[in-house]
Amino acid sequence: MGANYSTNIPTTWPEANYMSTTIPQVKRSQVIAFHSSTKWKLHFDALKDTNKLVVIDFTATWCGPCKNMEPVINDYAAKYTDVEFVKIDVDELDKVAEEYGVQTMPTFVLIKKGKVVDKVVGADKDGLKKKIEKHRAVLI
Repeated sequence: MGANYSTNIPTTWPEANYMSTTIPQVKRSQVIAFHSSTKWKLHFDALKDTNKLVVIDFTATWCGPCKNMEPVINDYAAKYTDVEFVKIDVDELDKVAEEYGVQTMPTFVLIKKGKVVDKVVGADKDGLKKKIEKHRAVLI
């Protein structure tokens, strides 16, 4: 009446010890999207005392070049794991965009120790990569 099946799972320790335990690694995007200026401010304040480079991607849902840059930003976030990537929609957090003088999308603002160290205006993936590599280096 019941199903009769067998498994290939070893029942003794030596056999189990030789089983593969490799888990495939999933490439995850490390881009943090903020939808609240309060949460952004709290996050920003927590990063001010670190030497970590923060790249803010000021974007908009209606912006074609922003959509083209999204996979690039996700790739950079996976490659540069020592850099924090933040995504802010200018229509949701317009005051934050104003604070950084954003007038064109996409605009990428690079911040270190709470201060703007560089900016890239437009969908310039090579220019952004160069600036990330320049500013991510730890200065002693």
